[in-house]
Amino acid sequence: MSINNFPNRRDFLKTASAATLATLAAGEPTFSAGAEDDTPTAKADAVIVLWMGGGMAHTETFDPKRHTPFRKGLPANEVLSTFPAIDTSVDDIKISEGLENIASVMDRGTLLRSHYLADLGKILHSRHQYHWHTGYEPPLTVAAPHIGAWIASALGPKNPAVPAFIDIGQRYEGNGEAEELKAFQTAGILGSEFGPFRVPEPTQAIETVRPPAGMSIKRFRNRYQTYRKMLEQSPVARHGSDYQRESLLRSLDNAYKLLDSPAAQAFDLSIEPKETYERYNTGRFGLGCLLARRLIEQGARFIEVTTEYIPFFGWDTHDNGHTRLVEMKKSIDAPIAQLVLDLEQRGLLESTLIVLASEFSRDMLVEGKPDKPVGGQVAQPDTIDELKFYGMHRHFTGASSVLMFGGGVKQGFLYGKTADERPCTTIENPVSVTDLHATIYRALGISPQHKATIEQRPFFVTKDGHGQPVTDLLG
Repeated sequence: MSINNFPNRRDFLKTASAATLATLAAGEPTFSAGAEDDTPTAKADAVIVLWMGGGMAHTETFDPKRHTPFRKGLPANEVLSTFPAIDTSVDDIKISEGLENIASVMDRGTLLRSHYLADLGKILHSRHQYHWHTGYEPPLTVAAPHIGAWIASALGPKNPAVPAFIDIGQRYEGNGEAEELKAFQTAGILGSEFGPFRVPEPTQAIETVRPPAGMSIKRFRNRYQTYRKMLEQSPVARHGSDYQRESLLRSLDNAYKLLDSPAAQAFDLSIEPKETYERYNTGRFGLGCLLARRLIEQGARFIEVTTEYIPFFGWDTHDNGHTRLVEMKKSIDAPIAQLVLDLEQRGLLESTLIVLASEFSRDMLVEGKPDKPVGGQVAQPDTIDELKFYGMHRHFTGASSVLMFGGGVKQGFLYGKTADERPCTTIENPVSVTDLHATIYRALGISPQHKATIEQRPFFVTKDGHGQPVTDLLG
């Protein structure tokens, strides 16, 4: 198939909508845990995904190469890293300047440098994010469950009062790709009860678990009953299967129960000691990490904290790559390190798997992969005369870094290698999305062949059940 024949954004949305409607009409899924000898012993019972939405450049963060400082007239092909490398708490691991706090806790984690991404034709962030979060390449005729939904479904809630799958930090309002993001932030065939409990703004998290200001409890309960009746007449209820309808109502009931639970206080960041609060307070993402720690303490099963994806924002560096990354590093460095230390101090790191990842990396010159280039989507001059062109602006899928802590992964461990010269692609121990997911599931005691069968079609947690855990990453 030629690149021009790959689905564009409109086709992606049409297919996603059709898949959602097909899912609603499908019956109740039946589950199989995989072969008995393929079900591993769990090392972790909770997961926090730290999502660097927008494309985090590996050579600028966790896989630094030769540093070339900015100067006018700099040939673009000489630039591999715009930041120098720094030492970490592990002798043979260096990462990029600006991540000094993370460097100090590297002895608690594993750094995977050989993650590589799929070839999805013309690069669209939302399609690559769909692939990473579901394990399946879009478009599909079935609404694929998010990895958080699979984990929530397979393991159930640790604390019945706390949503098993919580998404922190992603806004839809005013986002040019909101509908595309919604396509994978779903439980799909598993049912609404396993979908994400969304907290777009961490500082307002408590508002998601209490009645609106000025509303009495009695009035709120009446509104809840009215809303429940309305849902019974919703498209899911009218056109969906009995299972999907009941799952939607269970999701509503679960959210309502949280209001009366002491666990709801975990959403209130205002009661966190000021000193601790300020250690995390680098903005939306930093406070999202603090909220994640509080929710893990209360028994959350799966949490995603995102720097959030908004086109041309954050890690989506179509220009000013270097100066933008200075700010992005400030937003993630201290809170990630503090999250690791806090969970360790509370005895929760060993049972909580932290995974930092992004949908792909970036390069100054290569768009896509060296052997499978994509038509240039980001302009980059051959000679750099302005600071705005100094940085990694093109989408690169040939390599990406993943950082993991806790949850049974090895400590102070480096895995995989990328080339030292452009193109800085994976050259040793490549790890695909499918096998990375299988590794995450293995840490949780879930077989990569765990599946839900819907209308006689098996749907696996890893693509077609073929995921192979990278056991070298696990202790």
